[in-house]
Parts: sequence; structure tokens; C-alpha cells
Amino acid sequence: MIIPVLIMLVDGIDASTQLFGHLWQTVLPSYLKNTILLGVFVVLLSLFFGVSSAVLISQTNILFKQHLRWLLLLPLAMPAYLVAYLYTDLFDYAGPVQRTLREWFNWQSPNDYWFFDIRTLFGAAIMLSLVLYPYIYMLTRGAFEQQDQNLMRASRLLGLNVKQTLFRVALPLARPAIAVSASLVLMETLADFATVQYFSVNTLTTAIYDTWLGYGDMAAANALASVLMLLILFVIVLEQRGRAGLRHQSARPNMQKDLIQLSSIQQLLASIFCWALVILGFALPFALLIAMAIEYSNVEQLTRLLDTGVNSVKVSVIAATVAVIIALVLGLYQRLHGHKFRHVPQQISGFGYAIPGTVLAMAMLSTFGPFDHWLNDVAEFLAWQQPGLILSGTIFAMIFAFVVRFSAIANGTIASGIKQIPQSLDYAPATLGMGLTKTITRVHLPILKPAVFVAWLLVFVESMKELSAVLLLRPFNFETLSSQIYQLISDEMLEQGALGAILIVLFGLLPIILLNRKREH
Repeated sequence: MIIPVLIMLVDGIDASTQLFGHLWQTVLPSYLKNTILLGVFVVLLSLFFGVSSAVLISQTNILFKQHLRWLLLLPLAMPAYLVAYLYTDLFDYAGPVQRTLREWFNWQSPNDYWFFDIRTLFGAAIMLSLVLYPYIYMLTRGAFEQQDQNLMRASRLLGLNVKQTLFRVALPLARPAIAVSASLVLMETLADFATVQYFSVNTLTTAIYDTWLGYGDMAAANALASVLMLLILFVIVLEQRGRAGLRHQSARPNMQKDLIQLSSIQQLLASIFCWALVILGFALPFALLIAMAIEYSNVEQLTRLLDTGVNSVKVSVIAATVAVIIALVLGLYQRLHGHKFRHVPQQISGFGYAIPGTVLAMAMLSTFGPFDHWLNDVAEFLAWQQPGLILSGTIFAMIFAFVVRFSAIANGTIASGIKQIPQSLDYAPATLGMGLTKTITRVHLPILKPAVFVAWLLVFVESMKELSAVLLLRPFNFETLSSQIYQLISDEMLEQGALGAILIVLFGLLPIILLNRKREH
């Protein structure tokens, strides 16, 4: 699983110094600047949205608390590029908002009034933060709810008021969760391709795409991909060093929480803030998609949707199944083997989640492309029929990229399930005459069924939504829902793919509903 990435790094070292030097002297500094600025803006906005909502839900008596608790997770189901297109269509010069304003105030041209331009770097940051803040909200809320309330009461006895306790005790205790979620948001931002390209914001991901498809120089594209991957690794190292040695949980915590009592005005303002996040991040875009689907749906569109939907489901099912099998093997190996380095394979296999889809696609092309050519050269030498591109030109490369990218999700879910199995169940079957194979198949696997199902569903949904790797790796005349919708967005024709977009969103809702029900029970 790590070999394609290593090959890409080696290939990047051999990049054309002429082209890479030209890029560095012309556009690469601005691309790098845009990438860093976009990451900073998205993280800051996501922190504001996510931490604020987590505080309001977990620490106060906000109105509609039980509903907002899970509704704030819904934007995770919305792909950022969909939100970007829908809001652009809504607020553009020819969109309904500006048309209505011109009718009301009798404005005749753009010179008569000022209206913000959403297709900017900051506009892209807002779009991304609206769908990524739930990562921070979810982990931070969980950290707040697990805090020992004895510490809060102790701070009050030492003279701190409610606000001081929140900022000087609760937030510092939640710092590890905030740091993890913020780094996750930053990695997702650096990996985004469709949103920034649609907004014409040139970042390293668009530079990789343009260098490969525009210049046809894979080595230079690999060099750019290596720069992006090293930037993400730098973020991960900083985040881990920042959390080193931090503890945010007592040995025997007291969970009985004293909620901050908000006044009526404060409750109203807090509710408006949280409902605004839900509406802007999910409800409004989803309603616009439904309206488009109702207005523009037809038989031809349904037929095309069925074909691409089958393609998406096929590759996602295979990728999810393979990723779960690998996660089970690595998780049980770590649990049952006695080697002191038994945890290393699982850690290495999870590294792929930190790699953007565009970078992974370049790694697959760098690995399987030359191998395919070598196989054809061998077949030609032996006077056999040439097999063609059997790896890089088929769905194999897509599935391989999905497995590498999303194995960390399956690993984490199944590892969590394995930790819930008492150690005695590893040894008790042996006293009844059962070997290791029977112990795994008759004891461990039945207990792990819920974790396996959740892991499979999460990888399946992420594979359905993946776009960057699909754009570079899909075979000719092979479209998935995500690539088809992206193409329609590029052609300003999302209306024709509204049903497919709704389907992707509905698939994205499945793990949110499942995990919410599991947590509530």
C-alpha cells in the first residue's frame, strides 16, 4: 500500500528541472501562497463555527439542544464543490438574489450597486468551512462531554466565574481534540480540488492536475505532489508535537454536568447561530438540489444516472470490502501476535488518509503505468497478444487508490471494536480445544460484526464521494456519480445531475444517522 507513494517520491526527484524551475519562477510561489492562505482561513473559520457550536451544545441550556446536537453534523454529507456551485448560482449576477435586488431597487447595471464576489479565495474558504466544521464540532463536543466536572467545580471554588472556567479550564482540556480535528480539516482543505478549481483559486492540487494534463510531464507533477505531501506531513508532525504529553481525562471522571444557564436573549442568539450553520451548510443547498431535480428531471437523465450510479456502487463496494478485510487482518495481527513491532503495519497502512486524492492518483499512475508498459513490452518480445493497460487503464487503479486513502477509517473503526473485546476471550477458547483460526471465526468476528459494518459503510460512503483520484484514474468512457456531477458543474449544467447529487448526499447521511443512533444508545 505504501509502495506507490514511495515510487512517486523517487520519480519526483527525477523531475524535469527545466519545467519545475519555470513553474517556480512563474506561478508556483502564488500557488503555494494560495494553498497556505486557504488552509489558514478554512481552519480559523471552522474553529470558530465548530468550537462555538460545541460549547453551546455541551455547556449551555440552548433551545432545541437535542435536535441541534445531531443536525450540526449534517453538513458532512454535502460535498464542498456542490455547495460552492449552488451558492455561486444563488448569489451570482444572474442569480435569483441579485435579480430580486435589481427589481426591488430598480438597479440597471453592476455600476449601480456593490455586491460581494463569492468566487474568491475567501469565498472558497467559507464554502469549505461550512462543510468541514462538523469535524471540529464532533470531536470537541465529545471532549467537553467527557471532561471531569470535579475540575470545573474546583475552579469555581477557587474564584473563577463561568466564563473564566470555560476559557481557562474546559477549553485547554479540550485542546487535544481541537488540535486533531483542526489538522483533519487542514488536510481535507489541502486535498480539495473541485472547489478551488471551480472558484479559479490556483493551489498546489490544481497545479498538479494542470502539470500532468496540460504539460504532460508526470515527473514534474510528481514533484509538485511530493511538495504537497511534505506540507501535509509537516502539519501532522506539528499537531502531534503540540499534543505530546497532554492528558485531557481524569482516571475516574465525574460526568454530572452543571450547564451554563443562558438568558432568553442569549438562548435566542445561540439558537440562531447554530441553526444558521445547519441551514447554510446543509438545508439550503439540499433544498436547492431538490428544486433542481423536480424542475429538470427526465427519463434520459434517470437512465444516465442509473449507469453512473452502478459504476459508483461497484467500485465503492469492492474498495470498502477490501479495506475492511485488510483492517481485520492488521487489527487481529496487532491484537494476537506477540511481535514487538506488530503495530507498525497498521500504522503504515493508515498513512494514506493524509495523502490527497490527486497525489494518490499520481502515485498510482507512476506505479502502474510503467508496469503496464513493461508487461506489453514482454508480450511483444514473446510474440504474444499485448494485454493493454490492465492496471492503470482499468478500475483497478481507482479501487487501489480508494483502499490506500480510506484504510485509515476502517483501521480506526475496527481497532476500536477490537479494544472492546476482553483479553480473556483471546485465551478462553484455547482451554476448550479451539485453535487460533476457530477462535477468530467463532469468537472475534461475530463480536466485531457491528464494527465491521460501520467501517464498511464509512469507506463505502467516502469512496462514493471521492472525486480527485477518480478524475485522473477513471478509464475511458467510465463515469462515477462524483465525476459526472463535477463535469456538469464545470459545464454550468448541474441541473442535469441534480438527482445524482441528491443520491451522493443521501449516501453521506447514512453514517451520520448510524453513528448518531449508536452514540445515543
